[in-house]
Amino acid sequence: MLRVTDLHTYYGHVHALRGVSLEVKEGSIVTLIGNNGAGKSTLLKTISGLVRPSSGTIELLGKQIETSSCEEIVKMGISQTPEGRRVFPRSSVLENLEMGAYTRKNVRAVRTDAEAMMDRFPILRERRNQLAGTLSGGEQQMLTIARALMSRPKLLMLDEPSLGLMPTLVKEVFKIIQEIRAEGTTILLVEQNARKALAIAEYAYVIETGKVVLEGPANQIREMDQVRKAYLGEY
Repeated sequence: MLRVTDLHTYYGHVHALRGVSLEVKEGSIVTLIGNNGAGKSTLLKTISGLVRPSSGTIELLGKQIETSSCEEIVKMGISQTPEGRRVFPRSSVLENLEMGAYTRKNVRAVRTDAEAMMDRFPILRERRNQLAGTLSGGEQQMLTIARALMSRPKLLMLDEPSLGLMPTLVKEVFKIIQEIRAEGTTILLVEQNARKALAIAEYAYVIETGKVVLEGPANQIREMDQVRKAYLGEY
């Protein structure tokens, strides 16, 4: 589904990604774990076209996309939920959902999908006419995921979906992620809750200071001493 090869990205003079390579197989959940500032969000933004790489390639289903615009990348099948949720606060829940489908032209199909999202997330139906900025953090996270799904992505990239949520809501978010994958959407998951992420992913990459330092099946990464100490709090 996705192949990133020797990717280098700068923020001004800061070398944020230093030769990152990774693959995401179709139908899988792949997770990226690492500390704050390691480059995880930068990698997602580079894949999405929000940040331009200085070198390296990004391929979606065999087609290079690193020079494509954000809009083109969404049309090709990649959607992202940003860290911090980033809903449109002064628009209603329904309007936020419709914004997720801005590249689509079939109005009837968009309305059908919006109804389907409100079926999947019943709290959004209850709040459909409420301003998104007045929702709770958990409700905003549900809206952000639903909005991203409105573009009918082949690959859904999730940036810290459990950040700032209560434990009960964290459990619900991870359940939803597994359901989305079961329905056929491939997922690239950036998540500081490494324990939860490694429990649902098939494959994992560990990023430190802009480099991939470990990779492998998630269950094997979970058992590595350096991961248990650095990311799981186990000694």
